[in-house]
Amino acid sequence: QVQLVESGGGLVQPGGSLRLSCAASSATFSNYAMSWYRQAPGKERELVATATSAGTSTVYADSVKGRFTISRDNAKNTVYLQMNSLKPEDTAKYYCNTQILGWAYWGQGTQVTVSS
Repeated sequence: QVQLVESGGGLVQPGGSLRLSCAASSATFSNYAMSWYRQAPGKERELVATATSAGTSTVYADSVKGRFTISRDNAKNTVYLQMNSLKPEDTAKYYCNTQILGWAYWGQGTQVTVSS
């Protein structure tokens, strides 16, 4: 069983920054890719960014390229999402995710609201 706990969401003005964190309970955290997803009201959940197990390779949704950065600290079992130049359309609940042996694990999510 893997538990993922997100933190760092909040209210921010357009153009501002936030850093999300996701702490994993698994001792094998460093073996698996980690992803951030988001879901806005009335919309489907979408993939935002993925980092490979060592964090050496990353993938981003086109909508966040150049503004968001995913990183991980395997010694701390934590993955981060640095979000810069935030836009109102980034408003959503952000979820941490990993897939282990065919099972998908999700955190409870953290709300990000971008508004003036």
